[in-house]
Amino acid sequence: MDAWISTLDQSLKTLAGVAPMSRPAPQATAPDEALDEGQRRLSASLMRVNHVGEVCAQALYRAQALSTRDEQLREHLQHAAQEEIDHLAWCADRLRALNDRPSLLNPLWYGGAFAIGTVAGLVGDKVSLGFVIETERQVEAHLASHLERLPDGDHSSRAIVARMKEEEARHAEEARDRGGIDLPRPVRGLMRMAAKVMTRTAHHL
Repeated sequence: MDAWISTLDQSLKTLAGVAPMSRPAPQATAPDEALDEGQRRLSASLMRVNHVGEVCAQALYRAQALSTRDEQLREHLQHAAQEEIDHLAWCADRLRALNDRPSLLNPLWYGGAFAIGTVAGLVGDKVSLGFVIETERQVEAHLASHLERLPDGDHSSRAIVARMKEEEARHAEEARDRGGIDLPRPVRGLMRMAAKVMTRTAHHL
């Protein structure tokens, strides 16, 4: 019951945008340059997509932590979720600095990811960790593409995305080290399709 109450509390904080960060946002090595309206909107759209990804990461990790019977794995997942809270807060702060907002569909994204995490956790820890591996691989690829698309003068967003990319890659490696397996190709394909729908929608909404 305590675990469910804690998860509900974290879920509400995530969706309300009040989840506290434990680390300050990465700082750019150069001051931001003035962005025109088109550049501002592009940066905001990409950071909104990144924010959605972190909302889903919170749901996935929290659901998996609830589902596992392995106490050490539960602690690992909760620690990873805390790092993702930092990512969530960094993206939210950057969106505010860009005078924009998170996705209007965050409750939908959260609910879907929580359901997937719960099912994966109930199937077994190796499969659950396999979802972490594949999810983090896809997120890392998205972040790499965002580094190519962000305006050159938006150094603050670039610093945040670069740090996130580094930590997502580490999360995938840690999941592999703990016994995560490669998911079947059809499952990976479905995950890519779902991610594509989510990112295209979140780009605007």
